[in-house]
Amino acid sequence: MASRKAAVREQGTADGESLEFVRAAPRVEGIVSAVGYRTSAQRPGLHIGLPSPYLTLIFSFDGPVTSGLTPQQASGPDASRTDIVLGALQQGPAYVVQPERQAGIQLAVHPLAARALFGVPAAELTGELVASGADVLGARAEAVRQRLVEEGDWADRFATLSGYLRARAAAAGRSARVRPEVAEAWAWLARHRGAGTLDGLAGHVALSPRRLTTLFRAETGVTPKQAAGLMRFEHAKAAVVRAVVRGTALDLARVAADCGYYDHSHLVRDFRRYTGASPTAWLVEECRNIQAGGHMNGEGLEP
Repeated sequence: MASRKAAVREQGTADGESLEFVRAAPRVEGIVSAVGYRTSAQRPGLHIGLPSPYLTLIFSFDGPVTSGLTPQQASGPDASRTDIVLGALQQGPAYVVQPERQAGIQLAVHPLAARALFGVPAAELTGELVASGADVLGARAEAVRQRLVEEGDWADRFATLSGYLRARAAAAGRSARVRPEVAEAWAWLARHRGAGTLDGLAGHVALSPRRLTTLFRAETGVTPKQAAGLMRFEHAKAAVVRAVVRGTALDLARVAADCGYYDHSHLVRDFRRYTGASPTAWLVEECRNIQAGGHMNGEGLEP
């Protein structure tokens, strides 16, 4: 999963914050990206976890990840708390408590790889905000997490995690196969970056729209239309992030046109839906994380 030449971006700020993000090139089929993180901040707060067309797998090194569907839930007794986070495809933001110190590895996982890597289809992970990775993956996952905590080198950690996930995929074998119509439907949506019609997609895979939607949702937990919306937003977010990293002016109208939105207002509505804020308001909150490399998860986010 990793090379010892994996890039490290670090930002220090005057108020004592330290942010480190390390991106590894995935070497496991189904892993879209792998990012190691270590942050230290004087003031705890809430981080907005954004929806994406990928499942989220986090191995935390510094205690449980605490999250909720609202800021109130994340900060209250009903929050989800787990050392190994397994997140399904969500249609709205999640709120994650940021303690003074946190470290771990976050993976973006293709939803059609869920059977091979997790032993269940992605649809079985949609009952709550996040699942306990140890519950889904078994006791071995916690032993792997403990080893990751003990290892001091990012390359060693990525290698350990890579070996563990490869072994799971190999053990799954033929039982991890996904229906070819669903696999091709996802690939078609990805090629079109979330654009196109359901009728066009259904015709491409030689199924009725209703039958395709049923099969697609049974495998991924979302409909083709919902998956398309997540893909389109992912590309729009990536374009916004690249503009910040490069220090270029952000042209939201151009982003909207390039990413298949009807117009600028359609893009803004989607941003509000998926982040709870407008694009500019989201950037104000996330600018430092972006500059430090904190949004390197997912595809197409290289500067």
